[in-house]
Amino acid sequence: MSTPALRVVHETGPGPDLAAAEAAAADLLTALGISLDSESLHGTPGRMARAYAELFTPRPFDLTTFPNDEGYDELVLARGIPVRSVCEHHLLPFVGVAHVGYLPGERILGLSKLARIVEHFACRPQVQERLTKQIADWLEEQLEPRGVGVVIEAEHSCMTLRGVQAVGSSTVTSTLLGTLREDARSRQEFFALTGING
Repeated sequence: MSTPALRVVHETGPGPDLAAAEAAAADLLTALGISLDSESLHGTPGRMARAYAELFTPRPFDLTTFPNDEGYDELVLARGIPVRSVCEHHLLPFVGVAHVGYLPGERILGLSKLARIVEHFACRPQVQERLTKQIADWLEEQLEPRGVGVVIEAEHSCMTLRGVQAVGSSTVTSTLLGTLREDARSRQEFFALTGING
């Protein structure tokens, strides 16, 4: 018997008010001393509003799982999933990659859905630590695997373009649940396959 797919949508209220966002962007730029009179800058507030609306709006998707008929019990790992999000403290982007893995239980997940889940939680103002944990917790809750591991490596423009201006620095966060947290060999295998020294 097949399990119906779960439709995953962003947990927000009504969609963005682009007209209000454009007016606010114009006010912000003007307050920062940037004249919008030139042909190049005249449309910038609208472009800003649409860009942030896109960054904060993930695509809905169907969480498709399948029975683990063969009893596969080894690690399933998707490496190098692109991550783009916006730091909630400065509204500046951070970009990098996520490595997401799990030890299957009774069901396995369509592989593309690992990338969709990363996108789902990244499309909002975020901190990397919370993003890492949200992905892992959600997979554990929805899939009920024997273990989950998530590692995110990202460069934050709030660190590289302003303040300390630590160009080239990256931040690594991880969340391990179940067997990947409790069993040293499983944990080491996960980190070795992600390329992270555990």
